[in-house]
Amino acid sequence: MKKLLLASAILCSYTASAQKLSSTERKIVASVQQNMPQSEKLLEQLVNINSGTLNVKGVREVGTVLQKEFDALGFKTEWVAMPETMQRAGHLVAQHKGKKGKKLFLIGHLDTVFELDMPFTKYTRLNDSTATGQGVNDMKGGDVVILAALQALQANGLLKNASITAYFTGDEERGGKGPESRADFIARAKQANVALAFETATNLHTVATARRGSSTWQLKTFGTAAHSSGIFKPAVGYGAIYEAARILNSFRETLSQEQYLTFNPGLMVGGSEVNYDEAKARGEVVGKTNIIAPTASVVGDLRFLTEAQKDAAREKMRAIVAQNLTNTKAEITFSDGLPGMAPTPGNQKLAALADQTSRDLGYGPVAAGDPGSRGGGDISYIAQYVDCLDGLGVSGKGAHAAGETINLKEFPMLAERAALMIYRLTR
Repeated sequence: MKKLLLASAILCSYTASAQKLSSTERKIVASVQQNMPQSEKLLEQLVNINSGTLNVKGVREVGTVLQKEFDALGFKTEWVAMPETMQRAGHLVAQHKGKKGKKLFLIGHLDTVFELDMPFTKYTRLNDSTATGQGVNDMKGGDVVILAALQALQANGLLKNASITAYFTGDEERGGKGPESRADFIARAKQANVALAFETATNLHTVATARRGSSTWQLKTFGTAAHSSGIFKPAVGYGAIYEAARILNSFRETLSQEQYLTFNPGLMVGGSEVNYDEAKARGEVVGKTNIIAPTASVVGDLRFLTEAQKDAAREKMRAIVAQNLTNTKAEITFSDGLPGMAPTPGNQKLAALADQTSRDLGYGPVAAGDPGSRGGGDISYIAQYVDCLDGLGVSGKGAHAAGETINLKEFPMLAERAALMIYRLTR
C-alpha cells in the first residue's frame, strides 16, 4: 500500500510539472522518447568507430555518419578542411537558416582521447542504466543529444523557421597548431546570439556558465658548473636545480590559494646536459652527483577563469623568476592556449532557462557548477562574443579513461531538456 501511495505521489508530481509544458512541448518530449532506441543505436555506431584525434580517417568517418543524419533533417552540411601540415581531420558544419528567434550555435566534437595505439573498447551495455565505450561520455553522447533534440523538433515541424548552426570540431581533445584550427569556428559563432555546448554533464542538475582557460609556460634556469663541494659558496652559487626549486616553491607559496587558479609543473629536467623535445614532450639529461647542474628546464600549464586573472598570475610569476639565487639566472616564457569562459550575466540567463525547462519537465532544479571542476573546451574560444552555456551533454563517469560510462537513465531526460531549450530559444 505504501509503495502504491509513493508511486501515485510521484506520478502526480510529474503530471503537475508536465502541465507546465505546452501541448507542442509535450509532443516534442514524446518524439524524443519514441526515438530513443534509434538514438542509442546511433550512439553505439559512433562509439564503435575509433576517432582518436590523430586518427584522421576515424574522425572523418564519425563526421560522415553525423553528416548523413543532418542531411536528412534538411541542414546544409560541409567539411571545413585544415592545412595538410596540421594533420587534423577538419570540422563538420551543419547549418539551417531561418528568421525566427535566437540564432543558435550548437557545439560538439568528433574526436576522442583514445588513439589507435590504445586498447579499444566497444559500446557495451553493462546494465539497464549504464553503458561503456570509448567516447560514449566525452562526447559522442553529447553529439547524439544534439541530433536527438533536432530530430524531435523536425518531427513536429518546428525547424523550418529556426536559425541553427551545429559545429563539430575534429580536434577538440588535441587542437591543431595555428589560428586556422579555430578561425572558421569563431567566425561562424560571431553570427549567432547563443552558443550551447554539449560537453559532458556533471549530472542532471548542473550546467557550466564558466570554464577555465589554459596556457603553458616554460622555465629555464642557469647556474655555474663546478665541483659539488663548492656549492653555496659565493663564487659558485646554488646551481640551476636549486634555482628552479626556489622558483617552483615560490609559485606554490604565492599563488596556490587563489580561487580558480592552478599551475602544474608537468615535466622537469636538470643537470650537466639537458635536452627537451617539445613536440614529443620528452626530456633527456646527463648529470653526475658531484657536478653542480648548470642548467634546468621545467614546463607546465596555467589554468585561470578570466584573462585578467591569467595576466596577473603571469606578472607575479615573472617577479618571482627575477629574484635569483647567488650566481644563477632564470627566464620564463608563456604560450597562450585556450581562453577562459567567464560567468557573464548572459550565461546566467541561459542557466536560468535550463533550470526552468528542467523544472517544467519535472526533473528538478539546475544550477551553475563550479568552474574549477572542469577543464577547457571549444566554447571558450567564443565566450567573449556570444552568450554561452556548456555541460549540456550526457552524464556518466570516467571521461578520458578506460571504462568511461554513460548514464542511460538520464540520457533521454537530457535530450528532452535540450530539445525544449532549443525550441524555446528559436520560437
